[in-house]
Amino acid sequence: MRAVMLLLLQSAPLLLLLALLLSGRAGPVGACLAALAAALPAIALTLPEAAALPGFLARELVRGAYLAAQPMAVLLGGLLFHAAVTRLAPADAAAHPATPRRVFAATLLGGAFVESVTGFAVGAVFALASLRRMGLSGAPAGALALLALVLVPWGGLGPGTALGAALIGEPAQRVALATAWPSAAWMLCLAPVLWRVSAAAGVPVPGPERLRQLGLMTVVAALLLAANLFLPFEAAGIIATGLPLLWVLWRLDPPQGPEGWRRAATALAPWAGLTLALLLARSWQGAPAIRPFPDLPALPATHVAVVLCCVSAVLLALRAPGALPAAGGALFRARRPALAMLLYVLLGRLLAGAGVAAALAGAAAQALGPFAAYALPPLGLVSGLVTGSNVGSNAALMPVQVALGQAAGLTSVQAAGLHNFAGSAGAGLSFAVTAMIAALLADGTRPARFWRLLAPALAAVLLIGWGILALEAGAGKG
Repeated sequence: MRAVMLLLLQSAPLLLLLALLLSGRAGPVGACLAALAAALPAIALTLPEAAALPGFLARELVRGAYLAAQPMAVLLGGLLFHAAVTRLAPADAAAHPATPRRVFAATLLGGAFVESVTGFAVGAVFALASLRRMGLSGAPAGALALLALVLVPWGGLGPGTALGAALIGEPAQRVALATAWPSAAWMLCLAPVLWRVSAAAGVPVPGPERLRQLGLMTVVAALLLAANLFLPFEAAGIIATGLPLLWVLWRLDPPQGPEGWRRAATALAPWAGLTLALLLARSWQGAPAIRPFPDLPALPATHVAVVLCCVSAVLLALRAPGALPAAGGALFRARRPALAMLLYVLLGRLLAGAGVAAALAGAAAQALGPFAAYALPPLGLVSGLVTGSNVGSNAALMPVQVALGQAAGLTSVQAAGLHNFAGSAGAGLSFAVTAMIAALLADGTRPARFWRLLAPALAAVLLIGWGILALEAGAGKG
């Protein structure tokens, strides 16, 4: 009986977090504060000595704040970069009609590319703006825009993936590669979903164009895998979507004359410069670094957040005198998501450090037996749906999911990759993100209509996750 009561106490923080977010009674910050308060009794009873609680809290809160500082800095850098490169749309932007190829370029390529650089659903905002300039609106336009969030694990140059890897003590490059395999399969599944929603928007995709789009998505998937194998994982999303996007844009609107080439070069220069800066930074071995905790990742001078902020500062300086207002706006927009990141990371650190995550995973593995690992995809999907970000999903459940996977015979990297994939897919279609897109549409569209249109995409996440688990289980028996 005592063991059952302890398990109920240990699960209370996560159950309360889910209940508050699902009910809409609290936002991400309020829900996480309530979960942190509910975690204190469970932590006190799980620790070997209850008297050690004050010291444990002081130690883990400092460590959690250090871990959270890195994705928070990436968030700020991404918003600064977006502010630096944003320009007013040209007056004739609405002249382009909605065609299957332009819809594809705006969502699964253009939106995904912007999301890879900036993160935090900016790619969906970009895609929706492009679709509305084509004359599309309503639930189909919102659902199409949400498809731009296909590469959330690499969004904003991968702070959530890096954080999740740090929480379990594995190299981020390995976790990113393990995430890339199911993500590549999911991208191929999203092409038919795009065609379905595009038809609902009044832009049916003919057979020959479907073959071309499926071929391009195959190229994106192959580039994603290759980039994670041979290049810094932070740049994988940029490379995987950027190269096919350049090809499609060239075919759609080839530059005309010297002025056209100048405009194209001006638009591409910031993105190309950032990609080059990231690759050069990663090639600098032995860069100076801050390492306050020996068992946590260091913060080197070449960290992606440092690169982002430096490049953004240069670009903002070039667009003076509007640099200060643009930077101030980015800082203002960053305050709420940054606070939510901090709280979710602190919750994840406390639950993992006290042994609560391992205890919950062990109980689940014992209850489910050989099928315990099959809970990984749905739990990951739900964590992304309710937390609304890859950072929040990994901070809240990564330790639990990895412990669950290990109890079922998976390696920590395999379990982390599956959770990172499923949680990121859920984050892209989360309550917070869909509410934001509905608000931007401002036509009375409810998020539930997005989910109905994109239900096959959510189903594909579970099927891919379970399929990979079945393959890994078969390989383990072999």
